Amino acid sequence: MLNQAPVLNIVIGSHVWVADKDLAWIDGEVFKIDGQNAHVRTTKGKTVTANVSDIHPKDTEAPPDGVDDMTRLSYLHEPGVLDNLAVRYAKNIIYTYTGNILIAINPFQRLPNLVDVQTMEKYKVRCAPVGLY
Repeated sequence: MLNQAPVLNIVIGSHVWVADKDLAWIDGEVFKIDGQNAHVRTTKGKTVTANVSDIHPKDTEAPPDGVDDMTRLSYLHEPGVLDNLAVRYAKNIIYTYTGNILIAINPFQRLPNLVDVQTMEKYKVRCAPVGLY
């Protein structure tokens, strides 16, 4: 099993992310496990079967506004990162850190206080070591 990520402990009742052809990732809860296959009931009402190695655990304790620094996520994987960015974007919070890296999502609209002095100073101080201001 060289070059493979370890499979996390996915059990019945686990809240997880599974791949979705339309949404990229969709969250749900494992309701049955057959060997290496987990059956997941998604929050959109679909039932999906996926290999346990293709499932990612969901952070059920993430705050409703997301986290301002993704290193604070319980699981730093693709669906967790994308969900956190989407949650913050929906609330017009377009700046999110990953350590000292600032990620900005284009809001495609004018946002109040987007480039005021207070906002720029808030992010300038933290990003100064890598020159992102």
